[in-house]
Amino acid sequence: MYGAILGDLIGAPWEFKRMKRKDFNPLIRPDTGITDDSIMTVAIADSLLHEIPPAEAMRDWGRKVMPAETVAGYGAGFIKWLASPELQPPYNSYGNGAAMRVSPAGWLYDDLETSLEVARLVTNVTHNHPEGIKGAQATVMAIFLARKGETSQSIRSHVQERFGYDLDRSVDQCRDEHVYNETCQICVPDSIVCALDSNSFEDAIRSAVSLGGDADTLGAITGSIAEVIHGIPDDFIKNAQPYLDVSFLPILEEFYCRVE
Repeated sequence: MYGAILGDLIGAPWEFKRMKRKDFNPLIRPDTGITDDSIMTVAIADSLLHEIPPAEAMRDWGRKVMPAETVAGYGAGFIKWLASPELQPPYNSYGNGAAMRVSPAGWLYDDLETSLEVARLVTNVTHNHPEGIKGAQATVMAIFLARKGETSQSIRSHVQERFGYDLDRSVDQCRDEHVYNETCQICVPDSIVCALDSNSFEDAIRSAVSLGGDADTLGAITGSIAEVIHGIPDDFIKNAQPYLDVSFLPILEEFYCRVE
């Protein structure tokens, strides 16, 4: 979970900058803050930890915690779904929001098929387009396989075989080809490449941001996978604390106690 949140925090100030460099500094800028990516990741964790229907948890968290004023927030389709007085049906989205919030499903179960089915269930309440579900499940599969000790090449092969994404590209190739968009079809495979081709957690997030796209969500997806592969330095988590809503902390503590 911290991987997704840190990816969100590091990427958020660059979301609309189309920045194509990895050597940006500082890593966590003072003008950053949590976006919907972090809020919804916590919502999904809360849902799975406490057996709360995912739509209920998402609507609850989305109303009580707001994205930071210095960064972007929810997409138009999700705002309409979130703000409606009554629970609305899913709206056939294949946006990258399906993948940025789903990482808890990759951690909390010891069976791959269970993890993938949970990913489908928590995604289907909004992003019920096949590409939305595919993006969420591919992210969860990469997390699950990394937890089980699979190599980056093995993860690449398994995800590619099951979901058909082209992962036989380098980060440099992804960067050259990537243009700003908010779809799972583009953002998920490029984020997976950034995680699998990295030599550290920081390197993975820098690569994701340097794609020049939807940087907070690319960072969240990449970070959720890179956390499992590399771990996260303690000082990264310490530096993130001032930006987190205090209501996140009990969920984060319970989540990590559960998965350790």
